[in-house]
Amino acid sequence: MKYTKMSLVAALLIGSSAFAFSNVKVNGNANLYYNTSDGASGYDTIKGRTSGTLFSKDSSAADVAVNLNATADVLSNDLVSISTGAGYTVLTTLGLENNFVSNVWGGAHTATPKTGASYGKVAGLNGAKVENASWMKEAWVAAKSGKTTLKLGRMALDTPLAFSETWSAEENTFEGAVVVNQNIPDTTLIGAYIGNGNGNETFGQNAQSNVQGLGLAVGPVVNANGKFTTYGANGAYAAGIINKSWKPLTAQAWYYDVTQVATAYWLQGDLNASTLGVQGLTLGGQYCAMTSAASGAHTNQAVAAKIGYSMKDMFAASVAYSQTSSTGNLSRVGFNTATAAGTAQSKLYTEAWWNYGYVTRKDTKAYNLTVTSPVNGLVDLGLYATYANTHVKNLKEVALTASKSFGPLDTTLAYINSTIGSASNTNALQVYAKLNF
Repeated sequence: MKYTKMSLVAALLIGSSAFAFSNVKVNGNANLYYNTSDGASGYDTIKGRTSGTLFSKDSSAADVAVNLNATADVLSNDLVSISTGAGYTVLTTLGLENNFVSNVWGGAHTATPKTGASYGKVAGLNGAKVENASWMKEAWVAAKSGKTTLKLGRMALDTPLAFSETWSAEENTFEGAVVVNQNIPDTTLIGAYIGNGNGNETFGQNAQSNVQGLGLAVGPVVNANGKFTTYGANGAYAAGIINKSWKPLTAQAWYYDVTQVATAYWLQGDLNASTLGVQGLTLGGQYCAMTSAASGAHTNQAVAAKIGYSMKDMFAASVAYSQTSSTGNLSRVGFNTATAAGTAQSKLYTEAWWNYGYVTRKDTKAYNLTVTSPVNGLVDLGLYATYANTHVKNLKEVALTASKSFGPLDTTLAYINSTIGSASNTNALQVYAKLNF
C-alpha cells in the first residue's frame, strides 16, 4: 500500500524550524496488515504449484507493526541548532501464523521450520515457528547553521533511486550522512553518503531472511531482524539539486555512485499549469540512466511522462507512459537500489499499486491510469490500473481502494486483480489499519 511520504528535504526543514523550542516529542503508530489471495499459495513436490482460495489459511498473510518515534532539541543559539531523533519498530504476528494465516508480511521475521519439514515442500509455514523482530529504525543527530543542515546517523531517505519504502509492514532505513543547503534562491542542494542499509539488497548483495527462504513474506523490504549491512559493495554517494526558479516548474537532477556496482542519473520536471491559468492541469517528465560498473557495460535507460487533471474536492486523474531501453547490462532500470531489485518499488510515474518490479524491466512499455475521489468527504476512493509489456512476463493490474479515517484510526480496504504472464488472473483483498498516537 502506498502512503503519502514527506521528502527528506521537507522533513529536515520542518524539523529545523522547531529547533528554537527545547522540548521532547514522542509519537508512533500501531499497524495491522492483512492479505488474502486466490493465487498460488505454495509448492508441493508432487502436485507442483498449488492454488489458494480467498480467506484460506495457506493463501493469507498478516502482521502487526508498532513504531515508536521521539525527537528532542539539544542546543539552540545564534550559531547552530542541534536536534536528535530515534525510531524503534516491533514486528509481530501476534501468534496468527499456523492459526488464521500461513504467511507474514515482513521479511524481518525469522522462522524455525518444524522438525522434519523441508523448505518449499508444502504450502505455508508447515508448522514453522515465526519469531518476532524488533530493531532501531532511526537514530540520528542534525545540526543547522544558517541555511545548511547536516544530518548524521540512521535515518529514512526519500530520493529517486535510494529511498525508504513505506508501503509494507516494515520500512527500510539507512546509515550515513546528508547535507542540505538553500543559500541559492529557490534552489536546494543535497549531498549524501550511504554506508549501510537494512533493505533486502540483491542489487549489490543477498541478505535474505529465513522467512523469505520459506517463501512466506508477501512484502519483504527489510533484512532479517532489521540487520544493517554494507550498502552495495562499498557504500554509495548521491548528489541532487532541486530548483523552483520558475514557480510553475519543479526541476530536479540527481547523480548516484554505488561504489563498484553502478552509477546512475535521474532527471525530472513537474509542471503545475494552474499558476499559468490552466486550472487543475499538471505535466511531468522523467529520465533515468543506470550503468553497471562491469567493464565495457552498456547503459540502461528509462523515460516516462505523465499528464494529470484535478478538480478540488471532486477528483484527481492522471495517465502515464514509460519506456525502458532494450540495451544495457542490468535487468532493470529506475528501481530503488536499497531493496531487492526484482521487487523494488520505483519512482517512475507508471509504477503499479501492488506488483512492483515490472515497469522497470529492460525493454518494457508501461501505462498507468490513476483516479482518486473524496466522495463528498465520506470515503476516499482510488482506481489504479497498470499494464506493463515486458516481453517476458506482461503485467495487468487493477487496484480499487476505499479509505476512511476515524479520528486517530486510518483504515483502507483494497481489491487487486492481477494477471502476470500466461498465468490465470488472481484476486486479492487487503486490509490496512493504522492507529496513530
